[in-house]
Amino acid sequence: MFNFRRLFYVNRTVLGVIIAIVFIGFITLFSAANGSIYPWVAKQFLRFFLGLAIFSVIVASDLRWWSQHAYLIYTIILAMLILVELMGFVGMGAQRWLDLYIFNLQPSELMRVALILALARYFSFLEAEEVRQIKNLVIPFMLICIPVLLAMRQPDLGTAILLLSSGLAIFFVSGVPWWFFTAGFLTVICAIPVLWNFLYDYQKKRILIFLNPESDPTHAGYHISQSKIALGSGGFTGKGWLKGTQSHLNFLPEKQTDFIFTMFAEEFGLIGCFIVIGLFSTLLFWGFTVADHARPKFDKLTAIGITTTLFLYVFINIAMVMGLLPVVGVPLPFMSYGGTAMITLMLSMGILSNISVPRVRKYLKK
Repeated sequence: MFNFRRLFYVNRTVLGVIIAIVFIGFITLFSAANGSIYPWVAKQFLRFFLGLAIFSVIVASDLRWWSQHAYLIYTIILAMLILVELMGFVGMGAQRWLDLYIFNLQPSELMRVALILALARYFSFLEAEEVRQIKNLVIPFMLICIPVLLAMRQPDLGTAILLLSSGLAIFFVSGVPWWFFTAGFLTVICAIPVLWNFLYDYQKKRILIFLNPESDPTHAGYHISQSKIALGSGGFTGKGWLKGTQSHLNFLPEKQTDFIFTMFAEEFGLIGCFIVIGLFSTLLFWGFTVADHARPKFDKLTAIGITTTLFLYVFINIAMVMGLLPVVGVPLPFMSYGGTAMITLMLSMGILSNISVPRVRKYLKK
């Protein structure tokens, strides 16, 4: 099942881009802790190296195993999500984690990969005509809806949006007709008054603050107001490493997670932002290129799902801290502090790298 010779075929430029983004995350977390590796850098460093080990194992594995066990993986992660509902660890007002004593696991992060694998498996066995039949869309639609609803109950609106968006992206690429998306969009528009009543009070406030940021700048609008001040104060070249005022004077909340891009922008300015966006753009270009050249349908759909999810994470986080989208609690990949997120991202990149080395897979089949 494993052949570690595959690792010699991994795109070294892409691996270098990932390491560069992670390193930028390290120096930003170091600054967020006022020049200390504790409490964030040391743990994030260990998580990244664990992620590298997982990345290596995934690249060395046979992708057919992932296809054959896609439903089983989905079921296991779904069971974990249900366990979160029953006995999850509560932190920062949300019940999103399982306490494994060694570390806290967030199953909703793992579900991002599990959902993509399950949908790719399902659609890879359907012909073009079968995809257009509504009866064949019920099962994959339920595969999306169940984890989305569980994520919203935690509550984790950001992850719910990402699960729904990445799932619909696979629907679109698989050839699901336009009327399905049009009907879904109109249904959501008509259901907004009903859906509004299911949102938590803090989620409603975030949406209202997004529509009018100046209405409550010291309470509900505090996060985004301070984020905009920090972004603007960085200027073209930034204030310098370890010299950010908004973050070091504790005006900027969640500077190690959701608002890490804001802190980096304050210290490294517009130039630093262009570098980070350029690195992510390189990674995304590679991911969509891998998807375009992948031949088995399962490989193609999996690559598209993973790359689309990465794009959504980057786009939503940066737009969120700039005030272009409501604050929904989406971290910045590879930079934001978080154990399960780092492991899941490295796992995803391992699958994508596995898909990108077809020469090795051809050799193994001989």
